[in-house]
Amino acid sequence: MQNVINALRVLEEVAHRQPIGVGELARGLGLPKSTVQRSLKTLHEAGWIRPAGGEVTRWQVTSKALQVARRTELGLRDAAVPVMEELRQRTGETIHLMVPEGDAVVLIERLETDKPLRIVLPLGIRLPLHASANGKAVLAHLGRSPDELPAYTGTTITDPGALRAELDAVLRRGYADNRGEWRADIAAVAAAVLGPGGPIASLSVSIPASRMTEELRAEYGKLVTQAARTLGRELVNA
Repeated sequence: MQNVINALRVLEEVAHRQPIGVGELARGLGLPKSTVQRSLKTLHEAGWIRPAGGEVTRWQVTSKALQVARRTELGLRDAAVPVMEELRQRTGETIHLMVPEGDAVVLIERLETDKPLRIVLPLGIRLPLHASANGKAVLAHLGRSPDELPAYTGTTITDPGALRAELDAVLRRGYADNRGEWRADIAAVAAAVLGPGGPIASLSVSIPASRMTEELRAEYGKLVTQAARTLGRELVNA
């Protein structure tokens, strides 16, 4: 099992820092060079990495790694878009699909509102787990908290105890909300899309803070929770 874990760590480091040599990998991962060499040999034979060329052998990922990641993301998007479209029709607002990545969630799909006053976030943007509705929806199911809780606005939760209480509330009601905690002009509600191993994504309804009333917050919270459960069931049964 440890050999598999080491190989996966090496693959992740190559993908992050490619092209990269054995010495750099060993130093970055805190592993012996011999261990890194074995992992590289295994990954190369399996077609996950290849030499990048040059006098000193440096490694980079192959299209195999990229294709697997692409297929995974496309499968999630394909299942999510119809659910997102129905949620957009029922709310009339912008719908976001995000996936967890480290101490952040990453936006991989959005369906925008037709209203002239809207929130537009670029695909690929990373939002902090503790200061976004999508992030808190995921974080509530992870059983951990980020090491740091930086403040982005005056309403960002920066106290670990207060964050734990907030995440408990998320679990009770089924959805998370954002009251201008990342950007003061954005309000949102979000729910985690759960798989057998925990949260795999989150769906949110995101609107300008000026439009979010307490009544809408509760209404949209119920709708996004239902949508996230529907998507979770479809992914499990796919």
